[in-house]
Amino acid sequence: MKTIFKTKSQEPSAKTRKQSNLSISLFFLLSSFFFSLFSFAQVKDTTKVNQLDEVLISAVRATQKTPVSFSNLDKKEIAPRNLGQDIPILMNYMPSVVTTTDAGNGVGYTGIRVRGSDATRVNVTINGIPYNDSESHGTYWVNMPDFASSVESLQLQRGVGTSTNGSGAFGASLNMLTDNYAKASNGEISNSYGSFNTHKHTVKFSTGLMNDHFELAGRLSTLKSDGYVDRASSDLKSYFLQGTYVAKTTLIKALVFGGFERTYQSWNGVDAATLVTNRTYNSVGEKYSDSGDFQGYYENQVDNYNQDHVQLHWNEKVSDYWSTNLAFHYTKGKGYYEEFVDDWFYTNIYWSEDSQYSFLGLNPITVDGNTITSTDYTRRKWLNNDFYGTTFSANYKKDKMDFVIGGGYNKYDGRHFDEILWAQYPSNSQSGDIYDSSNSVKTDGNIFAKANYQLDAQWSLFGDLQLRNVHYKTSSNETGVVNDNFNFFNPKAGLTYEVNKQNALYFSYARANREPNRSDYKNGNPIPEKLNDFELGWRHADKNVKLNANVYYMAYKDQLVLTGQLDNVGSPIRKNSGDSYRLGLELDATIMIKDNWMISPNATISANKNKDYYEDNGTSVVNLGDTNIAYSPNFIAGNNITFLPLKKLQLTLLSKMVGEQYLSNNDVKESKLESYFINDFNFSYTISPKSVFKSIVFSGLVNNIFDVDYVSNGADYGGGYVYYYPQAGINFLAGITLKF
Repeated sequence: MKTIFKTKSQEPSAKTRKQSNLSISLFFLLSSFFFSLFSFAQVKDTTKVNQLDEVLISAVRATQKTPVSFSNLDKKEIAPRNLGQDIPILMNYMPSVVTTTDAGNGVGYTGIRVRGSDATRVNVTINGIPYNDSESHGTYWVNMPDFASSVESLQLQRGVGTSTNGSGAFGASLNMLTDNYAKASNGEISNSYGSFNTHKHTVKFSTGLMNDHFELAGRLSTLKSDGYVDRASSDLKSYFLQGTYVAKTTLIKALVFGGFERTYQSWNGVDAATLVTNRTYNSVGEKYSDSGDFQGYYENQVDNYNQDHVQLHWNEKVSDYWSTNLAFHYTKGKGYYEEFVDDWFYTNIYWSEDSQYSFLGLNPITVDGNTITSTDYTRRKWLNNDFYGTTFSANYKKDKMDFVIGGGYNKYDGRHFDEILWAQYPSNSQSGDIYDSSNSVKTDGNIFAKANYQLDAQWSLFGDLQLRNVHYKTSSNETGVVNDNFNFFNPKAGLTYEVNKQNALYFSYARANREPNRSDYKNGNPIPEKLNDFELGWRHADKNVKLNANVYYMAYKDQLVLTGQLDNVGSPIRKNSGDSYRLGLELDATIMIKDNWMISPNATISANKNKDYYEDNGTSVVNLGDTNIAYSPNFIAGNNITFLPLKKLQLTLLSKMVGEQYLSNNDVKESKLESYFINDFNFSYTISPKSVFKSIVFSGLVNNIFDVDYVSNGADYGGGYVYYYPQAGINFLAGITLKF
């Protein structure tokens, strides 16, 4: 059996066990600053407290007047299932969404695709601040465990959407708003436990508005799981602290949040034969003798990473018509991935040069008259980076006009390096030696202006113009010398026609451009991608029914499509495909059948094609014609059936179907991932005691209630070497939340 061995260094998945002292210092600094502010805030007024927090994301969030396709998810909807699984898994039942998890149970490394576009194409912001990693464009939710407990609401815009900060949105954009400030003091203790020894413990507090102006709130969480896949364990910790000052026209909010993760990896997947006999098999960390005899696992084949975020927001209502938002941010990430490099395994199974002295920049040595050119060794693949910048916006809203002008400037400075810890034949290398060290610097600046203008009682016009400049510079043995500068112009326009109070039609066009990521440079000579996105939709809303229908046509030029392969550091290999497109119909609804019955179905039917796709078979380049784009199912559907038999008891059946999809772009039968249909059951019951606690909430989640054997992700290396990521059968999580 051929096993593909992969690592995830050179991306933000290189992790560290060492907790940053910055977190503690910032806690004390933030607390001191706001308590000092409070001591001076002695002005007594009877200001009506408005939820000015929404201003934090108003510049990037769509409304019913915006001609784009979007869905919202708020804290109330998230809470019943917030028992330890990551945000992508909590979003699984939204339209056009497909999720996956390496460990198989929704904890640890998780991923999301929207309309077939992978996570590197989903622009993610937190309070309007970019979260995607600057180099890989990826989002690593494992770095922010239990962040859902600090999210007030989120919005997923499908397609290009509206202008936002950070990486370009080529499949979707996800913006999250963290917890609003609270008027009254409160606290919360949540504990959950479930299958695979999964358990989460969360403590939250809020002082409420003190002196009518100031609030201090925070959260501490710890989350552990053994994972469904063998040894796919997670040890996760996170914190969230925010201080808020609010006055009649002012909102100042400072946040410090972050997380630490230690994860035993399960990146390899399993081949088809092993999938049948041993679904939970994990080859990561295997050790062999020089003759190929299995000798167990390397215990410290783990990912360690610490990431801390600081945000400062200042919102000001300048007049009845003008409001402004200014934000500064800083993110510190540092960590490593440690692994044992087995010479026999890399030479005979993986067929890699990683164990060669030449790969390490060393010369062969002679031992007992034999020339040694490779060795067993252990290494840590490090990443140490800083990301900082500012975002800003001004909003004018009067009568028929809603106008926003804004932008941002951000800089990323990251160092990649590998450290040798031990070598069987050390040659001239010593413990602590560094090799393949490189620095990367990326700057990203943009300005945008967008407006909704009400032409008359029925017609409204939307316009959005963005200029973006990106400069990326790096140099390493893998990427070579890169020093690229990109200037992008991204226009958007649309119309909305209100047929009546219940129905509205919209049409929009959006142009997007996007730079390659670090892995693209490692695997070829990429060129920027271009996209023309056309959206046509209908919205209906009455007392009992909300319905959205949207037709999209996304025409790409030089799209960097996933090939199905992963490179030697575990990053997906992509290549420019020339012309390609995604054409689809999205439907979603919320229907109140009775006062205590509600259903929320959604479905996406699509065609995702490469035009005249060329494949290099090693001897010649062959035109395969129109082929399916990898990882793009033609059918995705979801449904929630919610029943309230009692006022404080909620029962929900959640269903998800994902059609078959290919793991490569050449339509080979062996590369096809079969469709699957799974169902989860969720319940929540609230008790309201007369003393001590405001409420006691019992909640439970039974995942995959029909115990379906299914696979949500895979990799295809060509030549029949296909690997799968199996997901857990029936499993459960149960929790209790005490609110006071």
